[in-house]
Amino acid sequence: ARMFRELAEAYTRLDDEPALRVGVLHAAGDHFTAGLDLPSVAPLMQRGERAVPDGLVDPNDLGMPRYRRRSKPMVVAVKGITFTVGIELMLAADIVVAADDCRFSQLEVKRGIMATGGATLRMAERAGAGNALLHLLTGDEFGSQEALRLNFVQKVVPAGEELAEALRVAEAIAAQAPLAVQATRASVRLAIEQGPAAAAAEFTATQKRLANTEDAAEGIRAFRERRAGRFTGE
Repeated sequence: ARMFRELAEAYTRLDDEPALRVGVLHAAGDHFTAGLDLPSVAPLMQRGERAVPDGLVDPNDLGMPRYRRRSKPMVVAVKGITFTVGIELMLAADIVVAADDCRFSQLEVKRGIMATGGATLRMAERAGAGNALLHLLTGDEFGSQEALRLNFVQKVVPAGEELAEALRVAEAIAAQAPLAVQATRASVRLAIEQGPAAAAAEFTATQKRLANTEDAAEGIRAFRERRAGRFTGE
């Protein structure tokens, strides 16, 4: 519970500090996480409480009342054992790089509880109901190639290279215009959660707002001068 609260504090810092453009979540050691420490978290579940204090950014990005939604991109590097909340954290992120030695399992049904960090929502959205239920209802273990097939991860790299690749992706994102990046991410999220029509309805207003920024002017200058843009987020 303490680690999850601290993770929420880190996500909140990412959103609150203008100089920060993208986050990278990874783990030290040979594994990402074996999941929740049930003995310490079970009392919270029994009381119907969450580990994230009100007002902080929810790492699971579920849009629940009292929790903030993340507005900046998050790239995740996973490796080794990546169970339960580890899968939910990566599904809540935007781009996932997986080592080829990953061992995934959404095994809550083996412990008499249900996955409530987003797996029941996002597994079906990414892979279809049948594929989601295959893993949710059996709690089986599967590897990186299966996760790639199901669109749970976007890249698989040799073990030991996952963090470097995640940082490469993050640096490529950070080089783009921050306001345009955030608006693009928000549009994709809106389309997923409320449908394409809801996202399309925001196009004109969003593009008008972006077109009047200094970064848009810099984008035009960079185009004319045939160079990479130097964006400030203004």
